[in-house]
Amino acid sequence: MSGAIREFKKILITGITGSGGSYLAEYIVNNHPEVEVHGISRWHSAGHHNNVDSIKNKITIHECDLLDVSSIIRVLELVKPDGIFHIASYANVKNSFITPLSVINNNVMGTANLLEAIRLLSLDPVIQFCSTSEVYGKVDPKNVPINESCPINAVNPYSVSKVTQDLLGQSYFLSYGMKVIRTRMFTYINPRRLDLFATSFADQIAQIELGKQQELCHGNLDSTRTLIDVRDAMESYWVALTKGKIGEVYNIGGDNVYKVGEVLEILKSKSIAQIPSRLNKSLLRPADITLQIPDSSKFYRETGWRPKYSFEQSLDFLLQYRRDENSQ
Repeated sequence: MSGAIREFKKILITGITGSGGSYLAEYIVNNHPEVEVHGISRWHSAGHHNNVDSIKNKITIHECDLLDVSSIIRVLELVKPDGIFHIASYANVKNSFITPLSVINNNVMGTANLLEAIRLLSLDPVIQFCSTSEVYGKVDPKNVPINESCPINAVNPYSVSKVTQDLLGQSYFLSYGMKVIRTRMFTYINPRRLDLFATSFADQIAQIELGKQQELCHGNLDSTRTLIDVRDAMESYWVALTKGKIGEVYNIGGDNVYKVGEVLEILKSKSIAQIPSRLNKSLLRPADITLQIPDSSKFYRETGWRPKYSFEQSLDFLLQYRRDENSQ
């Protein structure tokens, strides 16, 4: 386990109103109230802050577009954060095949602009790059479970953009001594992100229970995943920022292995209705990553952190959230 724990006064979260960023902000506000939480949200999404409604009086949101470096400089000069979580990205894998150039431009140039703005202002925050297991892409079974030395093998435009983000963080650490820590999060259960398979399943189940939908549609059910609760995932981000070693990269993920189809059957078993389901070929990706099993031992060893929520607790949390959302 690492020794001294870093302390922070001002945190800046890119993409604070998104599904992951909002849960991260909630975690910090509820567990570290001494920390001032700031976030940036694009001007064209700044009016849509539903995800942070419960904490809106405890955080400060700044209009900022990571593709506009002048707006980044303005916010950084105003806030002067000592810690930054870079979580903002276009993150829909399926849609990245439809608008690949937009996804790549947004994710890569937004990250480059952020790093350059920090460098030009001579700021010295600890920066956590919230990356993804998608960077590993198609993994040779001999490299499973996947550790941090597994070869990068991106297979879709989104994962290419995340590889580039990841390597930009590494290069600014090596070239300029920036305090960068990279985390590669594996599949997590996030009730606010409908493009994730488990959330889509839960949302459709909730709609069928209310009579708003007749059957559940799904894509590939054969992919193998581990799943971690979003509340654990966001706590792990905080732990990485406060305990992780500067310059290091960490895999973070669940310990229990499930096929996507197994997750669907468990969620269906929790429903109060009969849930007919069928394959919708439009939900299949041109290239799918089918084997994502992490080795998180490095992160566990160096920080002493472990997930708290069981798989059953996570699915119950997910299903209830989508029921509540659909009943409003």
